[in-house]
Amino acid sequence: MTIAHDVAGDGPAVVLLHSSVCDRRMWDEQRDALARAGYRVVCPDFRGFGDTPAEALRPYRDADDVLALLDALGISRAAFVGASFGGGVAVEIAASRPDRVTALALLCAVLPGHEPGPGLLAFDEEEDELLGAGDLDAAVELNVATWLGPEAGEAVRGRVRAMQRHAFEVQLAADAEAEQAGAEPVDDDEPPVDPAAITAPAVVVSGRHDLDDFRAVSARLAELIPGARAVELPWAGHLPALERPAEVADLLRDFLRGGVLHRDGAATPVPPTV
Repeated sequence: MTIAHDVAGDGPAVVLLHSSVCDRRMWDEQRDALARAGYRVVCPDFRGFGDTPAEALRPYRDADDVLALLDALGISRAAFVGASFGGGVAVEIAASRPDRVTALALLCAVLPGHEPGPGLLAFDEEEDELLGAGDLDAAVELNVATWLGPEAGEAVRGRVRAMQRHAFEVQLAADAEAEQAGAEPVDDDEPPVDPAAITAPAVVVSGRHDLDDFRAVSARLAELIPGARAVELPWAGHLPALERPAEVADLLRDFLRGGVLHRDGAATPVPPTV
């Protein structure tokens, strides 16, 4: 199966991988800005998100789906930008297939194998209880309240609300179908990932208003990835690409052009080496 995707622009390839709260629509502003800047931008939907059907019957890896999509598009190497869950997929690809990755930008990324702390455990427990009780509205609102920073307006909250609700509906329907068919749950064990094996230039972005889990993961990734630069956005929650889309587009464009990012997200161009 080829996962649903958008492609915009021409030039060096950049792949934008979405959060599990959203789908590829979270990148609309950055996709267009990077395409205007001279990049070929690929935005896929993982299985069970956006326009890609859920898979509840057969095991799969999102990283394999992304690489298969790039093969189908004739893209051998690309820069990867990943938000939250998408950041974890980007880390997996960059660590296991460094030959395919030219640069890596991680926005509030997960780290495969991370043991959740009290804050994330409490969120997971509450979400499970709400979904188990069939209260989809409350589960959606829990996600909107948890993952957006204090500056996010109602328009942004509405976008996250729509993407999260759609994902819940698609995934719950697939789970119900699998249960009715008597299928065993899909094995979703995470493969071992070694961020120290990443060779691409990397920037690790965190949000000051994010959960402690993700701020700790960002700090850990910045330590483990050789040469990675750490940037904290003082205004951001967990989804900075939606909270200040133009600012994040500028940050990504500067990073991809070889700028040195400062801790506030500003960049200074690096003179080309001779």
